[in-house]
Amino acid sequence: MIISRRSVFTLAGLGIATAGLSACAGTGGSASQQQEGSGTLQFWSNHPGSSRDLEQKLIDAWNEANPDTPAELIDGGADYEELGQKFNAALAGGDLPDVIVASDVTWFNFAFTEATTPLDDLWAENDIDTSTYVETLLEDYNFEGKHYGVPYSRSTPLMYWYTADLEKACLPTDRGPQTWQEFAEEWGPKLKEATGKPALVVADGSNYLDWYFQGAFWTFGGAYSDEWDLKFTDPKTVEAGKFLQKMVQDGLVSVVKDSANDFGIGNASGLLESTGSLGGLKESAQGDFITTYLPGPKPGTTTGGAGLAIPAGISDERKAVAVKFIDFMTNTENTITFTQETGYMPVRSDAADVPEQAKYMEENPNAETAIRQLEENTKPQDFARVFVNGGGQAIGGALDKIVAGQDVEEVFSALQDELQATIDRDIKPNL
Repeated sequence: MIISRRSVFTLAGLGIATAGLSACAGTGGSASQQQEGSGTLQFWSNHPGSSRDLEQKLIDAWNEANPDTPAELIDGGADYEELGQKFNAALAGGDLPDVIVASDVTWFNFAFTEATTPLDDLWAENDIDTSTYVETLLEDYNFEGKHYGVPYSRSTPLMYWYTADLEKACLPTDRGPQTWQEFAEEWGPKLKEATGKPALVVADGSNYLDWYFQGAFWTFGGAYSDEWDLKFTDPKTVEAGKFLQKMVQDGLVSVVKDSANDFGIGNASGLLESTGSLGGLKESAQGDFITTYLPGPKPGTTTGGAGLAIPAGISDERKAVAVKFIDFMTNTENTITFTQETGYMPVRSDAADVPEQAKYMEENPNAETAIRQLEENTKPQDFARVFVNGGGQAIGGALDKIVAGQDVEEVFSALQDELQATIDRDIKPNL
């Protein structure tokens, strides 16, 4: 995301903190307003990848090593959006946490409005070495030359396939469909005929269908946007929307609220899901499965997930503890632990040099898929999803309408008008 994000930051700068953006995120506190806290670090998390018990285990280790600066795990919400809403409420006049989980579509709104603090000076002041973070992931949080977060629960969408179903359908068991056309013409029909189930299940628009299917639009030559130029009415984007609709109507793709659960209980042969679901599926899946890249032509998908950020409105003393806590939660040892138990990607480049992790990857090729795909099959997300306020939710809602059978061109035309109005009101005046 380095090129796209730096491009928008150069254009927008801090001046983009307009009334429209302020409605999405509160403003950071001044030095005179900085909150002192209770002496216990408050970590707000939505426990990505069902990681609550794991997060608590890591926090227990922190508390044992740092008894004078203990930390407490606080439920921040069921998902990234709920956590963002809770943080907004705190910004408007509540008690601020010390560290928050900030997703790919929430962190920069807080950075724009100075609700979260840049970390670079804190790193220098507290002798924190950031050189081993995976550069591509760390630079996702670069705003105006400063970093407003670090990678934590980072992922790409993957395809999961039950090996027995692939064998039953006489399909390869060492790869996925190379294009969406191959899925529609060969994989989908063969799996449906052989198993009597949908070939693929994916989450609905309220559960990130807009993220999972974003790469598919690229493979058709379409997009949500080209920087600020919306592309929902582009013929290639419309074609991809009609493709999704037809796959659902033909029974090849099932769109449900909880796709990982649907796959886990065996209701579909394949799953389009985050790599962060890998850990849970190893326990719940009804048989052996493989993970594969999303269909091409490359790039066929993007990265996502979340990082850790520090509110600007807390005291300098709290920030110093918070930045050390973040370094601990994402250090090489702990990112390996987090990776192995959840399926998210390691966020430290030196994790691969640790014999334990190298052995794990060798023994668990499914976990390596996301790491290889990061380098070979991804590109930055479209502005319409990650820079326009509410863009992801609006796109997800539109895709839900398409899945339900509404006219694709009408739905995308209305979506284009809605997001264009937001861009014209909140963004263009500040470019």
